[in-house]
Amino acid sequence: MRRDSPHAPSLSSKVLSYVALVAWGAVVLFPIYWLIVTSLKEPIDVFEGPKYLPWIDFNPSPHAWNYVFGTLGPSIAHAYRNTVVVALASSLLTLLLGTMAAYGLTRFTYRPRVGLILGFIGCVLLAVGLSVLEVPWQLSLVIALALYGVVVQTLGKRFQRALSNNDIAFWMISNRILPPVVVVIPLYVLYQQVGLLDTPVALILTYTATNLPIAVWLMRDYFSSIPLELEECAQIDGAGRFRIFGSIVLPLALPGIVATFLLVLVFAWNEYLVALFLSKANAQTMPLMVSAMSGTRGTEWWYMSVVILIMILPVIVLAILLERYIQRGLLVGAVKG
Repeated sequence: MRRDSPHAPSLSSKVLSYVALVAWGAVVLFPIYWLIVTSLKEPIDVFEGPKYLPWIDFNPSPHAWNYVFGTLGPSIAHAYRNTVVVALASSLLTLLLGTMAAYGLTRFTYRPRVGLILGFIGCVLLAVGLSVLEVPWQLSLVIALALYGVVVQTLGKRFQRALSNNDIAFWMISNRILPPVVVVIPLYVLYQQVGLLDTPVALILTYTATNLPIAVWLMRDYFSSIPLELEECAQIDGAGRFRIFGSIVLPLALPGIVATFLLVLVFAWNEYLVALFLSKANAQTMPLMVSAMSGTRGTEWWYMSVVILIMILPVIVLAILLERYIQRGLLVGAVKG
């Protein structure tokens, strides 16, 4: 058979490609299939050894599903509601702040002086130290602000070196290098002092601060790919900066926004370590619920399979629905001329 184009793959290449894709798809989807099969087993079917085929190796049973939605129903509903609220709220807040910050880093020039930054950090540490010494926080804040004003007018001007937009962006993404376990204890003490421990608000604020660098980094690359001439033409026509951002930039950046939102949502949805330290019964999320089902009698895999399926199903459905946006958003910075 003659090929239409010299660059078109041959029949054997197509067959090998499809075989490889099917094999890889089976490997990727097998854990989900195993969860579904395990959720339909009785405990004795799990303990007797691996059984893969319903109605052949074992008889399917809704035992695990009835137990999860019956006995564990209120606890699952509470944890699921917390997960949805915390993940959606933190993802939307991260996307809002990250989008605006990324746009500012690509369209405006910032030259903060190193001296002013170091002076600000020193004043913040001073305010924290005074609070530790039981000085009222209002007085500590006033002292720190007054001292920072003195630093700005004196020492700050002596440091001529300034940072660039790239330095700011790198500093933001470098915060992800810090292991979460390093900051979780200070966060625990902070939220305990302000009365936010074991509340969804604490998780929302923490997840927003944790995922914000990722949102800024991804959206910064996407905004850089949008031609600046479009905004300049709008400015000539009399459009303001906010009008340009809302009517021109955001619609063009929709694939990147969707891809960033889904990525941040997955991080917040599956987060375990921070939720373990900052929440108990009131703000418990689904990852903690799955972990709590591992008791002293051994892991009850049939129940855990049901809970895991319930947990991952919304994210999978959302990824399928937004697939075309995700592909364009994640590949925007893969090739640059």
